[in-house]
Amino acid sequence: MAHRLRPVGIEFTGTAPVRLVFARNIAAPPDAVFQALAKDVADWPAWFSAVASVRATDGGREVRLRGGVRFRESVLAAQEPELYAYRVDVTNTPGARAWIEEWQLTPAGPGPDAGTCVRMTFALDGTAVFRFVCRLARAGVGRSFRQAVDALDRRLAG
Repeated sequence: MAHRLRPVGIEFTGTAPVRLVFARNIAAPPDAVFQALAKDVADWPAWFSAVASVRATDGGREVRLRGGVRFRESVLAAQEPELYAYRVDVTNTPGARAWIEEWQLTPAGPGPDAGTCVRMTFALDGTAVFRFVCRLARAGVGRSFRQAVDALDRRLAG
């Protein structure tokens, strides 16, 4: 059963009770990564194996993950090429109360061919059980993030 989450703002990424933060350097430039994240949303399943489908909506997205988890999201920030963030408004994830995912893209070093440091923050709140499970899932979520970003880098290179 889907339920509506608390409508938190972008500042929640710094104050959430649970914050899972992952970073990875890739060869693709920030503008290409931003394009893939924010504009080519229907292509996410091609590089993010946990994602079954993504459909752009007016001001947001509808996402289905493999395994049946669903999200209806609102885009909070799309500042090309450095920031893409969205809030989960509705989900079927039990116990979730507030959820933001933020992608920060910065040059990985000096020069035009330095690549991108991709930093993703999951900012979460929910029941005690939800928060506990999120913390337990940190390693698996991190692995999924790394695999997805590496696959995106290969896709953008090729």
